Amino acid sequence: MNDLAPLRQEIAVACRVLAARGLADGFLGHISLRVDERCLLIRCRGPEERGLAWTTERDIRLVTLDGEPGAAGELDGWDPPNELPLHTEVLRACPGARAVVHAHPQAVVAVDLAGARIRPIVGAFDIPGAKLAAGGVPVYPRGVLVRDRRLAAEMVSAMGDRPVVVLRGHGLTSHGGDVPEAVLRAVSVDRIARLSLQVLSAGGELRDLPDEDLAELPDLGPAFNRGVAWRHELARL
Repeated sequence: MNDLAPLRQEIAVACRVLAARGLADGFLGHISLRVDERCLLIRCRGPEERGLAWTTERDIRLVTLDGEPGAAGELDGWDPPNELPLHTEVLRACPGARAVVHAHPQAVVAVDLAGARIRPIVGAFDIPGAKLAAGGVPVYPRGVLVRDRRLAAEMVSAMGDRPVVVLRGHGLTSHGGDVPEAVLRAVSVDRIARLSLQVLSAGGELRDLPDEDLAELPDLGPAFNRGVAWRHELARL
């Protein structure tokens, strides 16, 4: 389906962004984008799988929400990820979710296993990240492969109305209105997790930014928070 070619390319590049940021530096993780009521594009595992850093448009296949080929030939030689239900249940249940990211950032896993949470410890260092953390980043407390709708529904329930959830001993899931938003949210959570580990390893204590400081943080708008930020991620590649 030639009309989907730009979207396939966007998802492929976003997968390489995840790898470049260390959120999915191996061969585990995937990004999806819903294209209509029936189908989504998602990174699948192909015959020459090498990992997310080498994702191409050919790896992005059209599938239905039930895991069937979205068009003739779409799954010839490719397999949807085992955790396809993780994506489809988020898309079914979360208002405004069009793109879903599932990644395995080590710092996020480590912070949770250390008994800490993703908290608004930063301010102007990462304003979207600070506001995201201030709203809360919940935890799905099971370290399982989210491979069926039952487990995916548990994860979505843990996520609640938040756009990111930490998966204990596993990674994270984030969603957004488009691919850049979903990826940038995951990057912010990973950034805060890395800083948290640095603070804790130095013997420090995680302290939330005061409410009055959070209130002072401006909304710099989508042209900056998403536009400039995403162009930067692409340029880093």
